[in-house]
Parts: sequence; C-alpha cells; structure tokens
Amino acid sequence: KGDRQKKIAVLTSGGDSAGMNAAVRAVVRQGIARGCQTYIIREGWEGLLGRSLRGRYIVRVGWDDVRGWLGEGGTLIGSSRCPSFREREGRLKAAQNLIKFGIDCLAVCGGDGSLTGADKLRGEWPSLIEELHNTGRITTEEVEAYRHLNIVGLVGSIDNDMSMTDLTIGALTALHRICESIDSISSTASSHSRAFVIEVMGRHCGWLALLAGIATGADFIFIPESPPKTDDWESEMCDLLRSHRAVGKRKSIVIVAEGAIDRNLEPIKPDYVKSILVDRLGLDTRVTTLGHTQRGGRPCAYDRILPTLQGVQAVQALLDATPETPSYMIGTQENKITKVPLLEAVAQTQAVAAAIESKDFAKAMSYRDSEFQEMLQAFQISSSLSPDAHVPESKRLRIGIIHVGAPAGGMNAATRQAVRFCHNRGHTPVAIYNGFEGLLDDNVSELSWLRVDTWTTRGGSELGTNRTLPDIDIGQVAAAFQRHSIDALLVIGGFEAFHSVLLLEQNRTNYPSFQIPIVHLPATLSNNVPLTDFSLGSDTSLNALVEACDAIRQSASASRNRVFVVETQGGMSGYIATLGALAVGAVLVYTPEVGINLHLLSDDVEFLRKRYELDTKGKSEGRLVIKSEKASSIYTTETLTKIFKEEGKDLFDARSASLGHTLQGGTPSPLDRTRAARLSLRCMQFLEKHGVPRAQEQKGKRHYSKETACMIAIRGSNVEFATMDEVVAHGDMKLRRGKDVWWRDIKELAEVM
Repeated sequence: KGDRQKKIAVLTSGGDSAGMNAAVRAVVRQGIARGCQTYIIREGWEGLLGRSLRGRYIVRVGWDDVRGWLGEGGTLIGSSRCPSFREREGRLKAAQNLIKFGIDCLAVCGGDGSLTGADKLRGEWPSLIEELHNTGRITTEEVEAYRHLNIVGLVGSIDNDMSMTDLTIGALTALHRICESIDSISSTASSHSRAFVIEVMGRHCGWLALLAGIATGADFIFIPESPPKTDDWESEMCDLLRSHRAVGKRKSIVIVAEGAIDRNLEPIKPDYVKSILVDRLGLDTRVTTLGHTQRGGRPCAYDRILPTLQGVQAVQALLDATPETPSYMIGTQENKITKVPLLEAVAQTQAVAAAIESKDFAKAMSYRDSEFQEMLQAFQISSSLSPDAHVPESKRLRIGIIHVGAPAGGMNAATRQAVRFCHNRGHTPVAIYNGFEGLLDDNVSELSWLRVDTWTTRGGSELGTNRTLPDIDIGQVAAAFQRHSIDALLVIGGFEAFHSVLLLEQNRTNYPSFQIPIVHLPATLSNNVPLTDFSLGSDTSLNALVEACDAIRQSASASRNRVFVVETQGGMSGYIATLGALAVGAVLVYTPEVGINLHLLSDDVEFLRKRYELDTKGKSEGRLVIKSEKASSIYTTETLTKIFKEEGKDLFDARSASLGHTLQGGTPSPLDRTRAARLSLRCMQFLEKHGVPRAQEQKGKRHYSKETACMIAIRGSNVEFATMDEVVAHGDMKLRRGKDVWWRDIKELAEVM
C-alpha cells in the first residue's frame, strides 16, 4: 500500500472563472512531475457521479493533454451545479467512483459551496466506504487501500467573496472586463454629459464594484457590506454628484453591485437609481448591466500566474496530507501563497452574509481583509468634495508630488489619489513637472480636484518624468524646496526615485530644506526596486507581454514547428521575463541574474530537439523562449535565434520578436490602478502624520529622524515603510536591483511547467 502510486484528480465546480484552466494545468503537470498519475473529472461533481465508468467523465491525462490551456477562459473540463451531490446517496456514488479509479487525492476548484461539499465528502469518507463495503460495492482490499481521502481547495470565484484570501481565481480578470467596459462608457458619457448606472456582479461581496469604482474614477458605488450611511441615500448620492457637477465634471458614473442594499436590507436596483438621477438632478441617464461579459474572455496575467502557483502548492498539500490534518484551502495574502483550513475560511465567508442579514455592517466589514477596508477609504476620499474632513488651518501642508525615472502604469493613478487626499484634508498638492529638472526651472503648480479626474486610466506620466537625480545641483534643489514652501514630498518612480530619496536623505545635515518627510512610492515595469515585492507598472507590463506573446504563439503554432525568441525589457532585473514566462507557458527563460553561457545554451538546444522529437508528427506546437534584454551582452536575441535555427535543422525553425517600449505604454491594468490608490493613500497619511506646516520657514535646529525618509514596500503578507538604510542594505546599487528577490525560484518552475 505504501508503494502504490498516488493518483490525483482535479475538478472544477460551480460558476466558471478565468484562470481555472491554469489551475487544472498546474495540478496535472506538477502531479506528473512529482511522480503521480493525474486525472480530470469532467462536468464537476455531476461528472464524478456520472453513470459511466468507461472513462467518459473521469479521464487520465498526460503532460500534453493540458497544452495551451493557460490562455483559455472558463473551464475546459466543464462545470456544473449538482443538487444530487448534496444528498448522501450522491456522495456515496462519488466515493465509489473515486475508489474504482484508485483516486485518493482530490483537488477542487470552485466557490465556497463546492469546497464545503468537498470537505463533507472527506468527513463522511470512513462511513461511506463502510457502507459501500457492507453493500458489496467495494472489496475488503479496496477498503484497506483507500481508507483516507485527501482534499484540497482552490478558490475559483469572480466575486472574490472567499474570506482568508486576498484574491480568488478569476476575480482580477472579471475586474479587467468591467474596467474595459466602463473605460469605453466613460468617453461617451463625457461627450454627452450623461450619467451611467452600471451593474456588476457581487451578491454578498462588493469587491468588484469597489475596485472598479477606484480603477475607473466612478462617482458613487453601492456595495452589500457598506450600504449608504443614511436612510435617505438618494439625497446623499445626489448631493455628491451635484458637487462634482458644480466643479465642472461632465460625466457621472454610479456602480451598483448586484447584491447592493440599503441599511434596511432593501435592494438597490439600477433602474431605481436611474430614476432618482433623472428626477432630482435632471441628468440624461443610461443603465448598463454587464452580466456574463464579466466571466468571459482570456485570463489576465495574474489569473495565469496565481492559479499556477496555487496549483503547485495544492499538489504539495495533497502529498503532505495525513488523516489528522484538516482539508486545506490554498489562498494568497499580499504576495504570499497561503494554506488555511478550508472549513474555517468557508465559515468566515458565510459569516459575512449572516452579518449583512442581521444589519451588522461593521462586523461584515471586519471579516473583509485590510486591503478591502483601505480601498473603501481610498474611494471615499477620492470622491468626496466635502470640507468636513479638513484638518485645522494650522496643520495644513504643501505637499510636493514628483515623478522620477521611466514612465510606468499607475503613476498617474497614484498622483490622482494623492491630490484627492490633499483636497479632502485641506492640504495643497504641488505638482513638480518634468522631475528635478522641472523643479530647477520652477515648473511647479498647484493641482485642482478636477484636473486629475481622468488620470486613473492614463498611462505614462502626466507630470512628465526623466532620470535626472537631485545631485545635478543639490544646492539649487534645496533652494527650490524653500522657494515653493514644500512641507513634504511624495516621489513616484523606480530605482532613480529611490536613489533620489537616498540623496535627499544623505544631504539633510547640509541642507535643512530636506529635513521634511519624504516617501518613495515604487513605480517601474522592471520591478527592480529593492525590498518591495511589487512596483506600480509591473502588472501593466506583464499584461502587455502576455497579450503580445499570445499573438506570437498563435503565429508560431500555425507554423507547427517554430520557436520564437521574445525579448523583453527589464534592465538588470529578470522579473518581467520570469513571471511572463510563467504566464505564457514559455519553455525557456533567460534572465540577467542567471545569465547565458555555452554549456547552458547547449543543454537548452538539446532540450528543444528532444521536445520536438517527442511531438506527434504533424501536431508539433509553436514554442516560446523569453529573454530579458540584458541577460547577456554576447548571446543577443539575434544570436540565440540563429543558433536555435541552425541547431533545429529539420525539427524546428526559429524567429525573434522584440517587444521594446510596448511594455511601458498603454492603459494601466486595474491592479496597478487600485494598488496605486491604496499605496498612495498610505504614503499621504504618512506625510500628514510627520509633516510640519511652513517647514521651510523654520529657523534653527530641526528635529527629524531617518524614519521620515522612507519607501513604502509590499513585503510578503505586509505593507510597511522601510528606511533608506534598510533599502540600501537589500539592494545592489551597481546592478540596480534587489539582492534577494521572492521570484528567484519561479524561473525553474516556469521551465518545469
């Protein structure tokens, strides 16, 4: 029994979501890599209860059976809602079918209902096999061999409604679809000065509505967990929209989650919201229900990466499981894949609905993660024009905002949130155009609330940015700080921005102008800033890479036996290349951290030759090789392509494609927009806490500490502020990247998968 080969099955159940196929692919391939037999169960629990045992529903699959699944939406193995499985007789049939196929490890990808059913099957397993044995449906040997069933849950839900995980599989792709739709609607709304009421999914969870509101710059949102503050929500909404129109805003966007309610649990429906806007404000109003468009489409980059990492962890959890361990759910917290007791997560999820039902909205919000609560605060601040939250005049600051380095998606969204925070609290936002060069030219102005209204969706840098550091003329920079009465400074950018803050901090002793709170918000597609796991712009860049590689793969596959060498940006950091390779299913990836040598190249050529020899004749596929632009100065993209083409001979051909600056441009991804709002809010709260009004007018010795010049960082499961000394200690200043990066092992995983 101990030597019996493990058999792992995977099924998808409940509503489909983008990324489920990536999760199935990961479980299958990681299972095979760990020496297990792998099976798929078609049509979810319905398939497990299927009447046929000839392999129609439960099918053994190999490595190539899940080829090309990463970029497919929905679930290719089918899903269903199965009332029969809720009955004991149904679970008895499921147990019998699993035993007949020798399966004792089951990965289930679905929502809380599907995962609860899976755990119930495991809990009843001893009594189920006893009943099957007593009725003669399984043998004594089978009872002994399959005494325990191991279960693991992967959460597939576009609503992102599962507690104890920050993100569920498919939620971010659904947010992409919503933002694409609202971005398109916004232009026509502005053209005709219309209002649009947009209904999005979310029965008990307002995550989609909330994050879409932040990402698209909506005016008002309705979510189940946090209904409007007053019973007269109609007046509350109209007053807010009227204030927006009064300052010159031409469009009004109201987002309604399908489960939206007021404080008395009465449903809030889009058509009623429309009637209020028409009757009270006289706005030309339209209603758009996005419906199932939110479920469809190709998975975004993160909904390929996350399910892959979680699928790998799911296999590990199944192999580590014992009869004593609980069933686990694989989740994520900030940037850490987590393993939590499945029933605990389900119970907390159901507690949210119960709290809403009992009108305990504070309790419902407490069950949501800290990110959800911070996002709601960020939205409310960005949408409000009320002076109620203003600090006393004696505490109001002039806060400078500057972009440094290369442009990155999310820079403008972060700036918008910073400006809106200033107006909400009574501070003055001071825009510094064209970096430190612009500061020296006094290219500085105050930003109004309306000026930044549409900045969430804009790529690049509206303030203008360059790589010039303050040491171009440190004395004149200090004088400019005094001239423009800068009390605090927000620096948005990549490695150059970090270096700028470091220089300002190092020169504080000589120049009292710099003895103000300064915070760096990392924004660079390279994601090379030390100490932080993510920088703004890196997700936008990954999505641009995925979109390009999907098109390139299509071309390569049409030619059957073509290898494409795709060159990406990233400087001396291999982040984009590595995560991109995992997201598009590249067979090889070359990064600056590892480099390229003759021995490695020889092994890779041999691998490609063997892989094409194993392909069924006429059914070869196009394959991708991702190369970071600075992986090697000798083995360039052109050189690699020529080597692959020469060594491929009759087996495969080779071509190259350089993505270049396409990775910098375009509309920022919803993740970069919302992350920008959240981190920018944290930064502004930090500056407000440590800032002193009229700081540049102070005479004599000032009190300041190293802690007031810092960088905001996402580290594992936490968001924290790090001093410049901490960042420098974790950075390689010569190679301009971090010393110890969390994604280092993903290169090997990408090539294995």
